[in-house]
Amino acid sequence: MKTIGMLGGMSWESTASYYKALNEGINQQLGGLHSAKIVMFSVDFDEIEKLQHRDDWKGAANILADAAVNVEKAGADFLLICTNTMHNVYDDIVDKTALPILHIADATAEQLTIDGVKTIGLLGTGFTMQQDFYKGRLRDKYNINVIVPSASEQKMVHKVIYDELCKGKIIADSKLAYLAVIDKLFEQGAEAIILGCTEIALLINQSDTNITLYDTTTIHAKAAVELALNN
Repeated sequence: MKTIGMLGGMSWESTASYYKALNEGINQQLGGLHSAKIVMFSVDFDEIEKLQHRDDWKGAANILADAAVNVEKAGADFLLICTNTMHNVYDDIVDKTALPILHIADATAEQLTIDGVKTIGLLGTGFTMQQDFYKGRLRDKYNINVIVPSASEQKMVHKVIYDELCKGKIIADSKLAYLAVIDKLFEQGAEAIILGCTEIALLINQSDTNITLYDTTTIHAKAAVELALNN
């Protein structure tokens, strides 16, 4: 079994979901008392969040790249960046570590391709919905068309993530607002929806809607389990 490296803490709420999914996935495959071999560096998200909103992605990249080096030194065989948004600095981290990095958008796109999905709705932080590091990868590498919410809807989705979900707050009205956005994306032609922020699955799950949801935390963790067990 390979040792999984995790860059976590963005937020710790979703990192806890990753840790659970990785260990459950290994146990489901191997049985008994088996669990995942994991090395994790969990950052202080307050530092990262301030840099994000100051548009200082280089500063955030430096923090994560240094953390990745520490994870490599601790014996990880490959790395997960346990957040969608911080894949904005994926290339910076690649430059600082020899570890293979399992890209969350690649894992998600590969599942979409298997399922034959060509047009997808994307929910995430404002950074993920507005910038091209995620949408462009789906488009250019996998030929998947991405639809995002309106500007006002993006603002609401972003605010709920940072003001509520990252703080462990699950609010019924926010769930209803998210579901309304999901319905609108479906009406605009999305065949399914990517929950493109690792916290969103704390609020929304498949039982809440008939529209197919792709939970990136679950997909990313599943791909990591497969890689960990692939000798």
